[in-house]
Amino acid sequence: MTYPFTGVILAGGESKRFAGENKALLKIGGQTIFERILLVFSELFDDIILVTNTPHHYIDWDIQAVTDLFAVRSSLTGIHAGLFYANTTHAFCVACDTPFVQKALIRCILDAIEPQMDVIVPKTSKGLEALFGAYSKRCIKPIARKLQNNQLKIQGFFSEVRTRKIPEETLRQHDAELISFFNINTPDDLQTAERIHRSIA
Repeated sequence: MTYPFTGVILAGGESKRFAGENKALLKIGGQTIFERILLVFSELFDDIILVTNTPHHYIDWDIQAVTDLFAVRSSLTGIHAGLFYANTTHAFCVACDTPFVQKALIRCILDAIEPQMDVIVPKTSKGLEALFGAYSKRCIKPIARKLQNNQLKIQGFFSEVRTRKIPEETLRQHDAELISFFNINTPDDLQTAERIHRSIA
C-alpha cells in the first residue's frame, strides 16, 4: 500500500569528507545508498522527488529531480524545495546518506500524520531526527522566513507550526536498533555500514 504523500530524498550536501564525492552514490553491498532508499520509497510513495544541485548525476534513474530555491546550502533549504514541488499535503524527507532506512519506521511516521499536523519527527535520547520526518506544505512559508534570515537550523521553525514528536519507545517497536538514523559522514562510517549490511543481509 502506498501513501498519499510525497517521498523526498535530500541529496544536496557537499560531501567535504569524501573529497566532494556524491555520498548518495556510494555503494554498500554493491548497491548505492540512493538506490537503497529509492527501493524503499517506491513501495511507500507514488510521488517521489530528489532534491539535488547535481541532477546530471541521476540521469540513469527515472525520478523527478529538483534543485534548491535558495542559494544557501543547507538541509533546511532542501526540505523547502521538496515541499515546494510536492504534489501532496505532506512530504516525508530523508537524507541521501542514510543507507538503512526501514520501511516499518517510515510507516510509523506516516501513520502519525493527521491533516492538522505540520511536522512529525522522531525523538530519541540523542535528540530530534529532523532528517527523517514528515512536513506539511504549510511549513513552506515559515521555512522560507528562516532561510531569508540565514537561520538554517531545521528545528528553528518547529515552534511556529504544529509539531508531533514520536518517542524512542515507539520508534524501537519498528526499528529495534534505530539503524534508520545511521548516516555516512566519514570513510570510517562507510566501513561500518558494510559491516552492518553483512550482519543484516
